Amino acid sequence: MILDWPDCTNVRDLGGLATTDGRRIRSEALLRSDGHHKLTADTVAAIRAGGVRRIVDLRWARENTKWPSPFGGDPRYVNAPLIGDGDYEILPDTYAALLDHNRPQIGAAFRAVAEAPPGGVVVHCHAGADRTGVLVALLLLVAGVAEDDIADDYALTDGVHREAMVNTLDHLRQTYGDVAKYLADCGVDGAVLAAARSRLVE
Repeated sequence: MILDWPDCTNVRDLGGLATTDGRRIRSEALLRSDGHHKLTADTVAAIRAGGVRRIVDLRWARENTKWPSPFGGDPRYVNAPLIGDGDYEILPDTYAALLDHNRPQIGAAFRAVAEAPPGGVVVHCHAGADRTGVLVALLLLVAGVAEDDIADDYALTDGVHREAMVNTLDHLRQTYGDVAKYLADCGVDGAVLAAARSRLVE
């Protein structure tokens, strides 16, 4: 479902995606978008009044300073930068380096979603593409969505190429074995994985 958030792009509900065991991602459980600094006052009020119980902002602190979130003072808001300050190159056709060099940050962001209060969670970065795409992909993998379906959904995002997510998921599988083993390296234990599945899957 595409949400009507004026002046915001790459906004959608991941609800309805099928899992490999025949279930679906719960509607309004996980939403994704770009930065919220462009949201209208009416939309901000509607989000506060709706079912969203956590907003996970994956941007750096310097981005927050330049483009402050309208939810910055809300208890539902969590800033969990997905990328640290390491010196490495992220190639245009894969997020492999992002996965390899940011495991503590990815673990913290994953837990921010999994351990949120009951209700919807919104994940966003600045453009709602790269960082958001990686975290959403990990969440959907844990929920049991097939890799091809994750790549198809990622490709709905403006300015991305499906192959980048395909290559990223290939790297995760070939290097770490599976998403549970990768997230264990990120400090995410089995209880957190179970909490993520429980909140996302119908």
